[in-house]
Amino acid sequence: MICLGIEGTAHTIGIGIVEKSGSKCNILANVSRMYKPEKGGIHPREAANHHVKHFPKILLESIEKADINIKDIDLIAFSIGPGLGPCLRTAATAARVLSLMLKKPIIGVNHCIAHLEIGRALTGCIDPVLLYVSGGNTQVIAFMEGKYRVFGETLDIGIGNCLDKFGREVGLPFPAGPEIEKIARKGKKYLSLPYSVKGMDVAFSGILTACLHLVKKEKLEDICYSLQETCFSMLAEVAERAMAHTEKDEILLGGGVACNKRLQEIIRIMATERKARFFCPPNEFLVDNGAMIAWTGLLMHESGMKMKLEETKVRQNYRTDEVEITWR
Repeated sequence: MICLGIEGTAHTIGIGIVEKSGSKCNILANVSRMYKPEKGGIHPREAANHHVKHFPKILLESIEKADINIKDIDLIAFSIGPGLGPCLRTAATAARVLSLMLKKPIIGVNHCIAHLEIGRALTGCIDPVLLYVSGGNTQVIAFMEGKYRVFGETLDIGIGNCLDKFGREVGLPFPAGPEIEKIARKGKKYLSLPYSVKGMDVAFSGILTACLHLVKKEKLEDICYSLQETCFSMLAEVAERAMAHTEKDEILLGGGVACNKRLQEIIRIMATERKARFFCPPNEFLVDNGAMIAWTGLLMHESGMKMKLEETKVRQNYRTDEVEITWR
């Protein structure tokens, strides 16, 4: 069975074409374009216009890469939420048009769960705790009693949002995370920053403010180094606590911030010390991508989940733990 998945929750418009052969995930194509504002952060309407502009091109490119006829597609999946309203509606509209044109079923996929499922499919982990870290989301997720439960999350802004806001204030391009990672490698001095772990949750706005206050006093490389070390240590703490609580011995990374090698190293060390296993898919599948939507759509469809066209209204605040997990 072949599914075409459309990702469009924020800055990326992506199309993935995935074939399910038995239990194996066979990715035939995974194409995306990322909206990068000239200055400032993401403007939802401008990002949506970017998605409209690039969608026809990446649709053709994905079909060519998959080496299939568009009529070979059996299912259309799309990111129904959470995300930015204009971006979500653009992806949903495209999915509805394809569904009607091809006379194929349509299904809306929770973006957060898609990160977890593509990670499970590509790394071979079975029942992990997911540390999901991106621009808009920071959550610790694990499967329990028929749902993916959120065991910890940010109380204010996502870790990626924190990095981007800091980068914007010091003149770094968007997205700022990769630039901060490069600069942090030159840092030698750890600067004391607020360590904000509250039970199973984290908060980043205080750390961001503290870093901005240090800009005129300290070297940028030391600030970036300290920002990463503090935030990533917080994430490792809540992830480990979730592993202990759920008695799971696998930790999986997901989301664009998980491309950071220092974060991977910290989580790997934590897992090793717990005698647990660490998993991280390739960067292409950590960032937002259409393949993860297509694969999760296939799992949902084959488990019996169906969706009528009138049920495809996007859900900007779609919670991870609202989804009934019928395929596990």
